[in-house]
Amino acid sequence: MNSITIQPAASVRGDIVVPGDKSISHRSIMLGAIATGVTTVRGFLRGEDNMSTMHAFRAMGVDIADDGETIQITGMGLHGLKEPGDVLDCGNSGTTIRLITGLLSGQSFFSVVTGDQYLRKRPMKRVVEPLSLMGARIAGRNNGTLAPLAINGGSLKGISYRSPVSSAQIKSSIMLAGLYADGETNVTEPSLSRDHSERMFRHFGASVETNGRGVTVRGGVELTAQEVTVPGDISSAAFFIVAALITPNSELLIKNVGVNPTRTGVIDILQAMGGDIQLVDPREVSGEPVADILVRSSRLKGTNISGSVVPRAIDEFPVICVAAARAEGVTTIRDARELRVKETDRITAMAVNLKRLGITVTETEDGMDIAGSEQLLGAAVDSCGDHRIAMSMSIAALVASSAITVADIGCVATSFPTFFPLLEKVALK
Repeated sequence: MNSITIQPAASVRGDIVVPGDKSISHRSIMLGAIATGVTTVRGFLRGEDNMSTMHAFRAMGVDIADDGETIQITGMGLHGLKEPGDVLDCGNSGTTIRLITGLLSGQSFFSVVTGDQYLRKRPMKRVVEPLSLMGARIAGRNNGTLAPLAINGGSLKGISYRSPVSSAQIKSSIMLAGLYADGETNVTEPSLSRDHSERMFRHFGASVETNGRGVTVRGGVELTAQEVTVPGDISSAAFFIVAALITPNSELLIKNVGVNPTRTGVIDILQAMGGDIQLVDPREVSGEPVADILVRSSRLKGTNISGSVVPRAIDEFPVICVAAARAEGVTTIRDARELRVKETDRITAMAVNLKRLGITVTETEDGMDIAGSEQLLGAAVDSCGDHRIAMSMSIAALVASSAITVADIGCVATSFPTFFPLLEKVALK
């Protein structure tokens, strides 16, 4: 299916469950593979990105069984992975390639990682540089700044690294290498990025200390297999939260969603815009906070978005832009330069697509200004091969004056294979 045409909706109503959290699913495979014993994972997201991670570890000799309900990973211990016989293909997954590069830096064998045409354009210097300081030998295109990357690992030493950007991928890559390094490895960020790695490292028995914007990992500590229950992905829930907010006469309950405070920036932003969003029955599962999210249609107002909330909502900005397009007044987004190096340049992609819907958008180097409107026009838009752009523009279609056709939607399978059937279920005509 190359494109889809979505008609406007009268309301968004019902109860839904979104797929498991992509970030936690990635990490459950990685830590389960290098732990001792059998790790059982429930709620695993079987999107293409996570399957890339699974295939990579199978290629390194890890037995991973999938019965459709649970994933069982027979761990090989810190030093049990085998040299892969071929290049490891990370597909479209930035998380896979950056985190696995950190882990491979600690192995005593040679490996090569690559990805699809989009991933091979994404910056890798941000992990290659600190891993090289730890002693890894990594070569790649454009002086090691682009994939494919060739990694000669082993003999790492702990470092203290001050990351120039807040990025869970950078932090987690260094933390994984730190499991293999002599001594302690410390990473400090400008502001705290999502902390799924810190939580899961502790869950598997690693020596991890956090202090404000910093995290320290002690090398050489063996991990022990665990039970992991993956909550629903708030990044996936965000599309339906915005759908219910902007579509009149809507009420939607999204069950069992991860509400880790390093990931709930999208809720804070939408509530600041006047969104009626309630967290129901908060609880903790496998070390992660979880809740049901109740959303009702709301009159949104423009707001200013910048500073520490940005890394806490970085993946949700495309759909936040859709909410801003329907809000009264101007929404200003700043400090979001990281959006330019995602699956596509999300600042330009969203600006171009929203303009096609008749919205006034002004790009800046690190964000944009969006003037909201009661009226979105029907149009043909392009995902640019980016799953979050495809889904965000599909949500915009619910409140357009006529149908919106979204091109290049195959990418949605990377993170949310059931998105379109779920949208059809709750978007009432």
